[in-house]
Amino acid sequence: MGGAEAAQLDADELAETKGSRLDKLRGRWRALPRWQQWLVLSIVALVVFFLPVINPPIITTEPGTDFPLACFDMARFALVALGLNVVVGQAGLLDLGYIGFFAVGSYVAALWTSSDSTYVHIPFLWTLPLAMVVTVFFGVLLGIPTLRLRGDYLAIVTLGFGEIIRLLASIVPALRGNVGFQNVGAPPGTHDGKQIFDNSHGTPWYMMTVAIIIVVMLLLGNLERSRVGRAWVAIREDEDAAETMGVPTFKFKLWAFGTGAAIGGLSGAIFAGQVGFVNNQKFDVATSMLFLAAVVLGGSGNKFGAVIGGAIVSYIPNRFIEIANYKYLIFGVVLIVLMIFRPQGLLPARNHLLAAIGRIRQWTGTASGQPEAAAATDAGRITLRKEEDQ
Repeated sequence: MGGAEAAQLDADELAETKGSRLDKLRGRWRALPRWQQWLVLSIVALVVFFLPVINPPIITTEPGTDFPLACFDMARFALVALGLNVVVGQAGLLDLGYIGFFAVGSYVAALWTSSDSTYVHIPFLWTLPLAMVVTVFFGVLLGIPTLRLRGDYLAIVTLGFGEIIRLLASIVPALRGNVGFQNVGAPPGTHDGKQIFDNSHGTPWYMMTVAIIIVVMLLLGNLERSRVGRAWVAIREDEDAAETMGVPTFKFKLWAFGTGAAIGGLSGAIFAGQVGFVNNQKFDVATSMLFLAAVVLGGSGNKFGAVIGGAIVSYIPNRFIEIANYKYLIFGVVLIVLMIFRPQGLLPARNHLLAAIGRIRQWTGTASGQPEAAAATDAGRITLRKEEDQ
């Protein structure tokens, strides 16, 4: 046996060991009574919610970066990663221009709340659902002609969409190009005569964003367990097989695109409100690549992994400001290493469909190479596909 083969075997054994440990941890967690699980999750949620107030010395970004503002930036990236995870992780559609939806949401908030805008002004909180509706429209508008494409072709088209939005912001007079919009609105509320949601105070913005993330995660969790979520998994794993089994793949891909676009627009509107200024220089392709890196780093297809990945991608440049200018290089190297040693990301997706197929193979003895077992496995796979479409 050559050295390369031995090294590969060692790597496989190490991966199996780590996987078994992770399975044991999951088993212990699932074995806990429901009330204990809720207790642990509640404590974690409270710590995360009040993180800017606690300001743990071990993770603080001060004095280089204001910690509450850094926390808001982490929450913003986490929300963006949640939306992109629906498209890339759940449905398996490579989207390189997600920054376009983020930009649309930001401009919606600016156009209807900024003092520089000539449009009718509405309360900032009203712009959040409005931004979601507008970005869903753009998502469907982009998806109808392009979602027939796959792989690299779809990636190139979405990359072009992100650039088109940025160029439109530069040439359309109503969007004000480099000048942009000052004094974008914020949620109401004052304390001691001062605005609570101030651009210089990140804590209220962070808490609001975390609350939104929790709601979005609950909604996405229900969606994943529904017929829609099962269809996304089927499309991601084998689109041709899903079509053969009668799954309307185009409809569900469009659904994923619209869902991801809505979350991207929501995060863009929140970003515009906190920063208070929007122009065409804030939505470049490099930022879109960071969004994608957050999903891949955390674990494509796992919403908890997307949140963690988004927080990490935002936290590291704020924590180590001396290397902030090299963040694209650093995350590029990290992703290369990750693809070699852990391609599924920090928190891999739990694929119940593939797990069920694996159990069928064990029950039928496919590993022994029996033709009858293989036929039974294929029958089981077809049954699973049909169950997804019911």
